[in-house]
Amino acid sequence: MAATELIQVDRARGVATLTLDSPPNRNALSTPLMTQLLAELDNAVADETVRVVVLSHTGPVFCSGADLKETAAGVAPTDLLAGLLTAIWESPKPVVARVGGPARAGGLGLVAAADIAICAEEATFAFSEVRIGVVPAIISATVLRRLAPRAAAELFLTGDAFDGRRAAEIGLVTAAAPAEALDATVASYCGALLRGGPLAVAGTKRVLHRPAAATVREDLADLAALSAEFFDSDEGREGVLAFREKRSPRWVPDE
Repeated sequence: MAATELIQVDRARGVATLTLDSPPNRNALSTPLMTQLLAELDNAVADETVRVVVLSHTGPVFCSGADLKETAAGVAPTDLLAGLLTAIWESPKPVVARVGGPARAGGLGLVAAADIAICAEEATFAFSEVRIGVVPAIISATVLRRLAPRAAAELFLTGDAFDGRRAAEIGLVTAAAPAEALDATVASYCGALLRGGPLAVAGTKRVLHRPAAATVREDLADLAALSAEFFDSDEGREGVLAFREKRSPRWVPDE
């Protein structure tokens, strides 16, 4: 019997949308779902026609966190979750999270790992781990790089729920939009990402995630070399020429 497809994939105009499709358990991070999501993310990264990856969901819930049926049975796929968050964080292609409904616990790790996250204002979030006697350990690797420290302490320790507007205020998401405008907002961000050179976008992600050097002098030396590399690249020369000729670079999709 074929495995149940828990990730739906759609590719259109340079955007691969990977949709969590396990509504019966509220898109929980089960071993099959994470395995399939990791495989489809790898496929999107390897596909030269894909420039942007969107994480979306079916049903009213974005992701309810760990699959508690698995954990109750003694299965805790912690290494798999760590690998999935690493793959999203280190993806050379920008990842956009589209959050139309509640996200809990491990699901917030996905949101924080994405480069850009857009949620519905009505969506709710909670680091609910402490309320079932566990710790938000793995997801802290991505979440604590996004959240304001005081907000992280409050929300990690209390497990209280908060809405999309608060999520934007504390840095968990990029923006919160009215539910009816969510898809248009995601599409707008994807359109903006598609205007960047693919190699330049990947290089910029490296800059965003690189550890700072020991001194500013060392940092500037490394970054000056990186800047020169891109100005001398085919993509950089095309971008500068397109700017001078007042046209779109060749990597921008036709409208």
